[in-house]
Formats: sequence, structure tokens, C-alpha cells
Amino acid sequence: MDPITLTSDRLRLRAFVPEDEDIVHAHCQDPAIRRWTTVPDPYTREDAVFFLNRLVPDGWRDDSDYAFAVEPRDGGPLFAAIGLHARGGGVWEVGFWLAPERRGQGYMAEAVRTVAHWAFTGLGCVRLIWRAEIGNTGSRAVAERVGFTVEGVQRAGLLHKGTLRDAWVGSLLPSDFGLPSPVPYLPPREAPPAVDPRASALPGDSGTVGPGA
Repeated sequence: MDPITLTSDRLRLRAFVPEDEDIVHAHCQDPAIRRWTTVPDPYTREDAVFFLNRLVPDGWRDDSDYAFAVEPRDGGPLFAAIGLHARGGGVWEVGFWLAPERRGQGYMAEAVRTVAHWAFTGLGCVRLIWRAEIGNTGSRAVAERVGFTVEGVQRAGLLHKGTLRDAWVGSLLPSDFGLPSPVPYLPPREAPPAVDPRASALPGDSGTVGPGA
């Protein structure tokens, strides 16, 4: 796919270009971005060059990763990044970072809503997932504000700087945005009844554990 531009009320989401090297390098010096995202740590100029000249164009060309630079719609430098990553079977995963001076103003939630709507209407996405290492409360606040359902914890769900970490995981469906899904979704009508462990006990079984068990 050729890179595209998306817009929202306040934001313009465009493809990264090599000329973004200085500002990407500067933003990725932020300790929180290096701590919670998968950017290299330390983040060098060579990392920025590799991201802008290899990872970004390869992702668009291969239809595997779509990375957007986020900037004010009325003009100004980029202050965030957001990407969609193919996970197969119509499932995509969203990831993002935001410069510290722009946090707490709703920009990241607005950007996530924008790319989620495009994923559902332009990519045939059937399920958009979000994951974050446990403790990344800022990312979780964005996901919940957008409408993701936090489904639980994945043990060893994220490989982060050579170490597996437990992760929160959430999902967003087209129906959450009032949109049709390319594939019908049939949720259960009600939760299955809880199983009483005593129901499987044999008559006369006290449930105690004897020596050597």
C-alpha cells in the first residue's frame, strides 16, 4: 500500500519521512518512551535513520506495518507516533508513543480512534488488539478511553529488551464503533454456568489428600 494521510478534528496523521530524523531522535530520548515501548535504549541517530529509511517504508510496502507521524492539523512539528501491525486473520495490533509535553490532553486517544476507524473501514480489520506491559498505566488509560475492552493478563506476553514481561491485553471490535464486521461475530448469549467441583466427587470421597498424594 502507498502511504496515506488521515485526519481528525485536531490531528494530521501522515507517513514518516527521512527528514523527521532530528525530531524522532529527540522524542525518543524521553525516559518513559524508552522504558515502556520497544524503541531501542539508548536511542541513537542510527536507530532513527533505520526506522525512517527501512522499517517504515518496508512496512508500507509489505502491508505488514503502517506507521504514522502525528502532528497538529493546523500545522506544527510531529509529537507522537502510532502504528498498526498485522497479526494475521484480519487482526491488527496498535502501538504508540507520545511526547511528554502533549500528554494529558487527549491527543493519543484521538489518534488511536482515527487509525482504528481506518483499520475497520479500510483494512477489513475484524479485531484490533492493544497490549502494554503491566504498569504502563498511561497506555492503559488511552486504551480504555478509546473503548478497548481489557480482557486480562498475558503471562510472558511481551518480549521487551530481551526479557519476557506480563502484559495487559485488550480488544476493540468494529461493532464498538457501530460498524459492521467483515466476518460475522456470534458472542455467547450468556456466560457458561460455574462448575461446582463437588459435583465430580465420588460418593464417600471426603476430598482430602492422603500421604504420598
